Amino acid sequence: MTALRIIFMGTAELSCASLEKLCGDPRFQVVAVVTQPDKPKGRDLKLQPSPVKVLAQKFNLTVWQPLKARDENFIAELRALKPDLIVVVAYGQILPQSVLDLPAHGCLNVHTSLLPKYRGAAPIQWAIANGDAETGVTIMKMDAGLDTGPVLALRRTPIVPEDDSQILHDRLAQLGAQLLVETILDYVAGKIRPQPQPAEGSTYAAKIKKEDGHIDWNLPAKRIWSRQRAFTPWPGAFTFLPATPRPQLLKIWRLELVERSGPAGEVLSVDKDGIVVACGEGAVRILELQLEGGKRLTCAQFLSGHPLKAGGVFAA
Repeated sequence: MTALRIIFMGTAELSCASLEKLCGDPRFQVVAVVTQPDKPKGRDLKLQPSPVKVLAQKFNLTVWQPLKARDENFIAELRALKPDLIVVVAYGQILPQSVLDLPAHGCLNVHTSLLPKYRGAAPIQWAIANGDAETGVTIMKMDAGLDTGPVLALRRTPIVPEDDSQILHDRLAQLGAQLLVETILDYVAGKIRPQPQPAEGSTYAAKIKKEDGHIDWNLPAKRIWSRQRAFTPWPGAFTFLPATPRPQLLKIWRLELVERSGPAGEVLSVDKDGIVVACGEGAVRILELQLEGGKRLTCAQFLSGHPLKAGGVFAA
């Protein structure tokens, strides 16, 4: 059997598991990798390659970084490669119809939700933030809409209490990569018929913003616990310690639910096992935290250098 000629389009860390899986399978030939241009990062704003570019270079693959996927010269280069398939995983640009129509078998996308739920940029975070019991990955044939194309395959995974967005991200990346390679050959052979997404049940997972991490202590404890896990490691769940000349930002790394009650945001108890804070309903115990400019610490470590007493109130 002749290996399928695949162009891979991806940028984020999420993309790497799928690219690595394709490169390690002799049934596929990755003829080029398309990723976003290098971006300035850090204090010195030095240009940094995307995770996908770094991985592609390890495999000695041709890498293209067009500023815009709609560029006609770029599309002509894609066409010249005569790909059987384009695989897209967290690329970061909307593809024009001329690209979607280019490969013989179209463009397939690995999306980290059970479509049509959580179309958009941040399905992993919002699934945790909303307290969902499960999520998964979808292999979709792309159309001109935002994550609206017909579905080829789905695979589910439970969301467990230990999951934060990084842990779930890593699991879904591997799950998606495995499902991708299992799906491609059956799809190309005509054994899988793409199924339109249901008309009902679609939601939009908006891009995460820094302010999403700000804890609103008026929310129920379970909602705060879910959002803290969803926004770890970025932007991080945070609150503010009363201090002069200004409140100090306090990043919360780990919480657990406790059966206590009190005015929202009030510190109910403080000991080496944690800081118990009342929420709009119920309470949480802070187990690990980090003061702005400091290191991540257990509560016992934090309290040895930052005395905190019951009765204080965190800013909502």
